[in-house]
Amino acid sequence: MEIAEHQKNWRERKRLTDEKLSLARQILAQICAGEDVLKAMRAHPAADGHFLGKSALVAAYRQMVESGEMQADRALLERIRMKPVRTLSGVTTVTVLTKPYPCPGKCIFCPTDVRMPKSYLPDEPGAMRGLQHAFDPYAQVASRIAQLQAVGHPTDKIELLILGGTWSAYRRDYQEWFIKRCFDAMNATPLSPSKYGKNRPDFGEGREGAESCIPGELAAAQALNETAAHRNVGLVIETRPDEINPKELAWLRYLGVTKVQMGAQSLDDRILEMNKRGHDVESTRRAVALLRAAGFKIVLHWMPNLHGATPQGDREDFSRLWEGFCPDEIKIYPNQLLANAELYEVWQRGEYRPYTTEELVDLIADIKPTVPRYCRINRVIRDIPSTNVVEGNKRTSLRQDVHAEIARRGTRCQCVRCREIRKASVEAPALTLNDLVYPAANAEEHFISFDTAEDGLAGFVRLSLPAADAPSTGLSDLDGAALIREVHVYGQSLPVGAEMGGAAQHIGLGTRLLEEAEQIARSRGFKRMAVISAVGTRKYYLDRGFERGALYLVKGL
Repeated sequence: MEIAEHQKNWRERKRLTDEKLSLARQILAQICAGEDVLKAMRAHPAADGHFLGKSALVAAYRQMVESGEMQADRALLERIRMKPVRTLSGVTTVTVLTKPYPCPGKCIFCPTDVRMPKSYLPDEPGAMRGLQHAFDPYAQVASRIAQLQAVGHPTDKIELLILGGTWSAYRRDYQEWFIKRCFDAMNATPLSPSKYGKNRPDFGEGREGAESCIPGELAAAQALNETAAHRNVGLVIETRPDEINPKELAWLRYLGVTKVQMGAQSLDDRILEMNKRGHDVESTRRAVALLRAAGFKIVLHWMPNLHGATPQGDREDFSRLWEGFCPDEIKIYPNQLLANAELYEVWQRGEYRPYTTEELVDLIADIKPTVPRYCRINRVIRDIPSTNVVEGNKRTSLRQDVHAEIARRGTRCQCVRCREIRKASVEAPALTLNDLVYPAANAEEHFISFDTAEDGLAGFVRLSLPAADAPSTGLSDLDGAALIREVHVYGQSLPVGAEMGGAAQHIGLGTRLLEEAEQIARSRGFKRMAVISAVGTRKYYLDRGFERGALYLVKGL
């Protein structure tokens, strides 16, 4: 009830009235006259005593542009946009949650709440949105796109992030339906009844069930998205390492998945067993090798402070991530002691001690500068409200604390996120093309990047050259092919076809990176190239000489 009441009050404060829009116009006039955005907003509280949000300013700006009262002003929109960092990586992330469903894992650190998918709490920001919409995929995507548009963000390039425990454990009919409805929302297809009645299938018992929606529905929604207003440029699911096999790879590609998050948690079998993880390190190694051979982008979750771990042991464990595993991205999730997890009982018996905030900051400040330049650190802590944490670190701003400590020490993190150029302007002639080659298990990896003179990262391509001992994926598109696993150009996400002087996304960097990757692949004797394209980026690659295969786009070299 508390969560529902909080949501109701929040929606009421955000509701735009004529009075609020009139006030927003006054604030915009002051900003246009040179006033600081926040200072102008604080000087004009609404009648209820609350300050207007930036969504009100964006709404007033758009209203005035549409009525001809003012000219479109991209610089002004950038100033009033809420949390511009959300789209500074070049895409707009939309997060959705699957509904509660049994998880095969028995991990002692994982919280359990009957209202939520395994490991999630109802008052986590992203999870709260899922609960608010009863985990309906269409409603979650549509409302999130509307929210992002309301605060000034472009929404034509959507990375869809599907969370909710172990994706592979859900029945496949539900998986297909869920993703199809996400595509319907991105395609702005009206919400309509389907063979599932109230747009939600019954889980029933067992794992398999029917393997599809109405035949052809998902493929039709994907085809429509290739030219839709909100194109899917990345589709991410999370699962366990022991769920990955060749059959699963083909299924994920059928769904349109391009990136897989997995909980490695630890690379020490003793620690995994003590925490009842249910798989060993070798399972993670096999899963990573299979995903790499199939061209997927790989995200590993790593958890310091598990039961049985020590700070020094965690430092040693972290270094193992770069011994063959070599993930493209990582999430550092320090274990948090929660009352609704089995670990709480272990703590009550005096057998577990959470690290202090100071210990965690010291640990992460030690390991963060060791992350290779090809890897991106997405998170350094779960976004769990501190009120749920029983003992140990309760600071959700841990990343900022770590950055401050790194700065104090005079060290530097060179991960992808720390080097992204974000909204900085770049000129192609001033960029340097670099090829970082590193060995991963069963492949030679190339991180080909355009860097600025200040070592900022403007764009990159991940080229994977499978070794002779690469595991068989059973995917015919990939036979004898070099793999493009990712092409990413940074800077503020711009609408398709839009121009902005100095914007990295519109000076041809992606095309030049692909050409460099093709040249390297040819020099290594590869005759074919395959790219793991998201549905909404198919046209980009088709325009550059690729052709449609069964599950990938392919090109002769």
